[in-house]
Amino acid sequence: MSAFVPSAAGGLESHRVENHLVQNQPPEFAPRDLWNDDVVLRESLAREGGQAWTAQVSAYGALAGDALYALGFDAHRDRPRLRSHDRFGHRIDVVEFHPNYHQVMRSAIEHGVAGLSWREGREGSHVARAALSYLHHQVEPGSSCPLTMTHAAVPVLRQAPALAEWADKAAAPHYDPRNVPIADKRGVTLGMGMTEKQGGSDVRSNTTAATPLSADRQSGDEYSLVGHKWFFSAPMSDGFLVLAQAPGGLSCFLMPRWRPDGSRNAFRIMRLKDKLGDWSNASSEVEFDGAWAHRVGEEGRGVPTIIQMVMLTRLDCMLGSSAEMRMALAQAIHHARHRSTFGKRLVEHALMRNVLADLAIASEAALVLSMRVARAVDAADRDAGEAAFARVATAIGKYWICKRAPAFVNEAQECLGGAGYVEESMLPRLYRQAPLNSIWEGSGNIQCLDVLRALAREPECVAALQQELSEADGIPETFIAGLADAMSRIEEGGARLLVERLALGLQAAALLRADSPLAEAFVRSRLQGRHGLAFGTLPGDIDFQTAIARTLP
Repeated sequence: MSAFVPSAAGGLESHRVENHLVQNQPPEFAPRDLWNDDVVLRESLAREGGQAWTAQVSAYGALAGDALYALGFDAHRDRPRLRSHDRFGHRIDVVEFHPNYHQVMRSAIEHGVAGLSWREGREGSHVARAALSYLHHQVEPGSSCPLTMTHAAVPVLRQAPALAEWADKAAAPHYDPRNVPIADKRGVTLGMGMTEKQGGSDVRSNTTAATPLSADRQSGDEYSLVGHKWFFSAPMSDGFLVLAQAPGGLSCFLMPRWRPDGSRNAFRIMRLKDKLGDWSNASSEVEFDGAWAHRVGEEGRGVPTIIQMVMLTRLDCMLGSSAEMRMALAQAIHHARHRSTFGKRLVEHALMRNVLADLAIASEAALVLSMRVARAVDAADRDAGEAAFARVATAIGKYWICKRAPAFVNEAQECLGGAGYVEESMLPRLYRQAPLNSIWEGSGNIQCLDVLRALAREPECVAALQQELSEADGIPETFIAGLADAMSRIEEGGARLLVERLALGLQAAALLRADSPLAEAFVRSRLQGRHGLAFGTLPGDIDFQTAIARTLP
């Protein structure tokens, strides 16, 4: 720019003054190879039995950190739009997305984020799919919602032989966003609608009515639905698992967008939710006006029918929160390594190293427990002990890991200062996203109550937890004794503290079994009280550098 300054003769002279030299700024974070950057993920995939899919997971890590990372920004900025009618006045109930959203969904489904577990249903496939989901969620978490529901719906649909086509196409590596009947598609996506205005998590209070279309309820499985859903996820999916009150009680149904005769089904999207985050994904309120639906499972057994779906979605909540923590921390470390303050790089300041190391310990603990639970889910059909562990650990892990994510992401934002509060940094998107997983699929109190029920009524779950903790060499005996005492005196008012301690114990066990170099620091800080209430309060003799370097090369 030009500026006028006084001259020696008393006049004004024009001089060129440079006032916008950009310096002391980090380079762009991406593209990065999210697989090669993540030693904890690589170790976890091999340790938990998914090593046969290393090449596939590795390829997706490279794709996610490059093309998908870039696509996610526009997919979130340009939110989905509801078109209830076409220009002629016909009711169409269509949700339109930014083209990037469809590219992201196509990449995810083709690479197995939704269907690998079912297409390659051999030992370790759930672990490999968990790794794919974790990588995907780091760069585009909104699309993880329909991907998770599509994945989790498959075992429910397989309970009804008449719905085999639905199950097969949900597991297929084909994405087709067209609003056409399933017969015209090679692959489909699934959503779900459980909660209603009057009940929320208390789905047994649902009022949506399911009326049999056949007089013989024992052999007939077609119903007409009348009612509403207050939170109806991914409304452009091809079909939806819903709960409704049949004559025999609360039951599970598949409600497709199109009836078997090729006509539009009778449900209306009333509006899209204006959400805190999760902007690339559409969530809605809907009404059913005689919508055709196919019953899945027996009448009155709606909740038991979808219970495996609940376990799978809870696991993905754990993986999603772990992914958000991982990406937020990677962004913070990247910034701290390139930004200088007060004469040295941010990462060289002792207090910043404490913060970053503390976050690194929490991030690794979240992932190793999530992948350990993925192994339990994988083995549940062939190992009763693993099934019991998966049953209770998904609730424990979902409560704690998802509860930690918002504070964690905010701390990572603070490492960037004001730069972490602007959209280009990606941190605001992660911060808006972070509370979702703790709310979705049952909020914190629901998880804790579920754990209490398992401890009180399912001795195999208690045995699985005791075995998991006792076999990890390095957990203090005083901690184990305290947990055993608390588990013997189950009290609803103290459920959160109990579940928190169980989660910390399971994270410690997972780190110790993995022989992680951060295991001792986790035990000292989380189990032995050498830690404050905020991040960055580790003991001064912890090896901060190892924790930071292990997180991001």
